[in-house]
Amino acid sequence: MGKFDAKSFNEKAFKYSVERIPNLKMNELKKSRALKGNNDIKDVFANQDGSTYARIAMKGLLEGDAVNYDGQTNITATSTKTFERGVVVVGRAKGFVEKDFADDVSGQKFMDNVAEQIAEYKDGLDQDTILSVLKGIFSMNTNAKDIEFVNKHTTEVAGNMTATTLNSATNKACGANKKKIRLVFMHSDVATNLENLRVVEYLKYTDKDGIQRDLEIATWNGRIVIVDDDMPTALVEATYAKTSDEAVVEGKTYYTRSGSAQAGYTYTAVAEPATASIANYYEKTADEYTAYTTYVLGEGSIDYEDVGVKVPYEMYRDPATNGGQDTLYIRQRKVFAPFGISYEKTSQSTLSPTNAELETGANWELVHSGETTVANRTYINHKSIPIVRIISRG
Repeated sequence: MGKFDAKSFNEKAFKYSVERIPNLKMNELKKSRALKGNNDIKDVFANQDGSTYARIAMKGLLEGDAVNYDGQTNITATSTKTFERGVVVVGRAKGFVEKDFADDVSGQKFMDNVAEQIAEYKDGLDQDTILSVLKGIFSMNTNAKDIEFVNKHTTEVAGNMTATTLNSATNKACGANKKKIRLVFMHSDVATNLENLRVVEYLKYTDKDGIQRDLEIATWNGRIVIVDDDMPTALVEATYAKTSDEAVVEGKTYYTRSGSAQAGYTYTAVAEPATASIANYYEKTADEYTAYTTYVLGEGSIDYEDVGVKVPYEMYRDPATNGGQDTLYIRQRKVFAPFGISYEKTSQSTLSPTNAELETGANWELVHSGETTVANRTYINHKSIPIVRIISRG
C-alpha cells in the first residue's frame, strides 16, 4: 500500500515524523526561553471544550509606601490587586494537493516532497503569527499607558544599527530587566551591517552528510540572532521643501511639484532651472530610505501553548479529479500570548483571529486591575515586559 493512500495513512505516525524534523527558528525561540509554556493557559483550554478565548488571572505585586514606625503613627494596610489577561487561540489550516499523473510522467513522488517540508511550513505559520502579534502590540493606543509602552519600548535609529544599539534600546525599555533579553529577530540587511562591524557570529550545524554549514542564526553579545527577510520593512519617501533661494545656485538640483495632498505629490527634477521660476521650485531635504524593524524578545516574553486539534494531519484520496490525486490537510490551534499584554478581542469577526486582526492595535491593551474608571486602574510596570522594537536604516 502506498504511504499516502487515504486508507493507509497513519496520522499519528505522520505527526511523529513531522515533529522529528528540526524546526530551526521555533527551536531557537524555545531554547532562548523567549517562548515559555503556561500551565494556566494549558489548563483553561483543556478544561473548556471548544473554548477559543479566555481570561487568565495575574497576581499583583505588593505596593504602597511604608509608614514611620515611631510608636504614634498608625500602620496602614493595602491588599494586592488581581490583574486579568485575555488570551486567544489562533487556528490555521492548509491543504496540499498532488496529481497521480505528475508522479507517473516524472517518476517522482511529489507528495513525499510535500511531507518533507511540512515542519518548515508550520514553522513559518508560527513566525507569521508572532510577527502579527508584535505588530499589534506596537500599534496599541487605547490609553496613555499603552502609548507609554510603545514609546519606551521603541528605539528609532537615525542611521544604521551600531554595536551599542541593542544595549541602549533594551535599557530604555526595561532598565535592569534588560538582563532577560535572549533573542533578536532581524532582516539580513541589518545583520550584514552588524557583520561588517564584527559584532555578530553565525552558528553552524552539521548536516546528514557530515558537511558543516552556516545557519541563518547568529549571536550578538550572547543573544541569539535569527536572520530572516520576513522581518518588517517600510519605504520612507524622500521629503521636500520650498527653496529659500532667490536665484538659481549652479549645480543644485531643484524640483517642481505636481499632484495633491490627497493623491500624493510627485516631485520632478528641473533640467534647466531658471531664476524667473525659482519661487515654484522645491529642494530635497532628505533622501528616501528603507526602515527595518528588529524585534528583541526576552525570557518569558511570550507564553506559548499548542492546544491541539482533533485531526492535525489528514489525507484525502480523490480517484476521479485530474485522473486521481491526493490532498494532505493540516490543522493547528496555538496560543501566543505576550507577557503583560491582554488580547481584548475588540475587533474580531470569527472564533480565530486573522493576522490582520492580530495586527490591530485596538485588540491589545496593557494588563491592568480592571476598574471601570481608567484613573483608578493599576497597570503592570512596562519595564517587566521584555519586548523591544528597534527601527533602523540597516
